[in-house]
Amino acid sequence: MKYPISLIAMFFILGLSTAAFGQGKGVDSQNQKITDNSANKTAGVNGGKTDVGTTGSGINFGKDKTKVVPMLPNPYRLTARRDVIMKAVADVMRDRKLILDEASSKSDEGILVTQPYTFIKGAVVTQSELNHYANIVNDNTRSWTRGRYTITVEVQPIDGVSANVSVNAKI
Repeated sequence: MKYPISLIAMFFILGLSTAAFGQGKGVDSQNQKITDNSANKTAGVNGGKTDVGTTGSGINFGKDKTKVVPMLPNPYRLTARRDVIMKAVADVMRDRKLILDEASSKSDEGILVTQPYTFIKGAVVTQSELNHYANIVNDNTRSWTRGRYTITVEVQPIDGVSANVSVNAKI
């Protein structure tokens, strides 16, 4: 008889301590508002102020998140010999699965030209994909079925250790 009364008393004390310690900070599950130990249980009112300074970000729908990357100048000046730059360009083209057109390229003059690379096929999706790369004149008689580009890289030596590299794409 002694153990059941102490067991009931222990459950009673455990229930009271849970209710007493559960009154702290946190999210009220009934109305999903953040509460604290103060007597004020209403939601915060900021009025028209959405900028909260250094303590928080306020409401910001992506403003100043994406920085505009400035375009590189064309031609771009590199500090390397022309033959080293030409070999590096050929290696990058091979890694990107661009085939070097030997008939159009003039390696001794520093001009490398790729064969046309087809990046999109199909009458349905080609028009919208081409609009990402160029301004297409609306011609109702023309239906585009594929998109291709050819890259021309021209390396012009300035002196023994620097060169201008110009990259052009024909879409």
